[in-house]
Amino acid sequence: MGKGRIQMTEKLFYNDVTGSEFDAEVLSCEKNGERYDVVLDRTYFYPEGGGQPADNGTLGEANVFDVQDRDGEVVHYTDKPLEVGNRVHGRVDMIRRHRLMQQHSGEHIVSGIIHNRFGYDNVGFHMGSECITIDFNGPLSAEDLDWVEQQANGAIYADFEPHIFYPSAEELKKLEYRSKKELEGDVRIVSFGDCDTCACCGLHVVRTGEIGVIKITGFQKYKGGTRVTMLSGVQALEDYDVKDRLVHGISTMLSAKPYEIDAAVQRVINERNEIKEQLIETKKKLLELKRDTVSADEKCAVFFEQGMEPFELKLFVEMLLERVPSAAVFSGSDEDGWKYAVGSNDKDVCAFIKEANKTLNGRGGGRGNMVQGSFAAKACDIERYIKDGLA
Repeated sequence: MGKGRIQMTEKLFYNDVTGSEFDAEVLSCEKNGERYDVVLDRTYFYPEGGGQPADNGTLGEANVFDVQDRDGEVVHYTDKPLEVGNRVHGRVDMIRRHRLMQQHSGEHIVSGIIHNRFGYDNVGFHMGSECITIDFNGPLSAEDLDWVEQQANGAIYADFEPHIFYPSAEELKKLEYRSKKELEGDVRIVSFGDCDTCACCGLHVVRTGEIGVIKITGFQKYKGGTRVTMLSGVQALEDYDVKDRLVHGISTMLSAKPYEIDAAVQRVINERNEIKEQLIETKKKLLELKRDTVSADEKCAVFFEQGMEPFELKLFVEMLLERVPSAAVFSGSDEDGWKYAVGSNDKDVCAFIKEANKTLNGRGGGRGNMVQGSFAAKACDIERYIKDGLA
């Protein structure tokens, strides 16, 4: 298989982003580990760049799973070798490409609108399989992004054609456009009307109406600015379909209309909180009854319980300390370990628990007269150690 380089690849995708099938000559094919690196004289396969993932597809019987640009040569990563000098038929996965173009074009519109309205720069951009994330170097609120989303979808409804051109050096000096770095040589400018003008080497829809819809799905503070997540086109529709099914599922479970599920969920939460408070009060009464079974003459009360939360362990110990000098309450099992709360009115319980943790394979601590943590030891050994130390 030849390794010579005859010419740079003719990039057909810049002339026609809808082109999917072509014939080309194999200039080189090099084995590289488990893959083959194939260079053609011409290609419709877009190489990864400009934040946009590479095209996938086939070259003859070989699958193309990645494409990279190496100094003007478009290198196709395939799972089978191709004979140098032969012509091969290529086919781009256009469903995948169009999804990526929808995402990329949607990102342009959103980033441009935010830049124009708020003056923020897009300082980070990732087109993932689940969503697009964009990092802006300034704060944005939910209200800001609602407005941005409306404006972005307005650009879709206008259904206009993006303008892609290569300005001269003099024209470029006078042109206001977004770019993350200083650019040299021919600069490819992509303009989405009044929404955005940006230096970009990626592929975009022929008309904005092809994007279908833009949906901002979330945002968060990030490195002093705002990280925005968004979806465009088919991916936005798929996301809507999933959420619509979830909404109707919750609506059925709560016997509430879809647009009223937030109020229904709040009612369930309120009812749960009321039941939780009632349960806590009931548990307190049960713990008081248990406390009252302890003799006031006892030096250290020790209880092993089941299903108690850390706050319940602490609460029970506080109750016991009203009756006896020291107390320890545990919840768990010999197999899974024991959560503990240990307290004392007259002993240095913090110093005691440090030594107990060493002996009983434990961890935890505290301050004052109360400590909490866990032991990985048998109940009989724990009880013996506690009573020997605190009784």
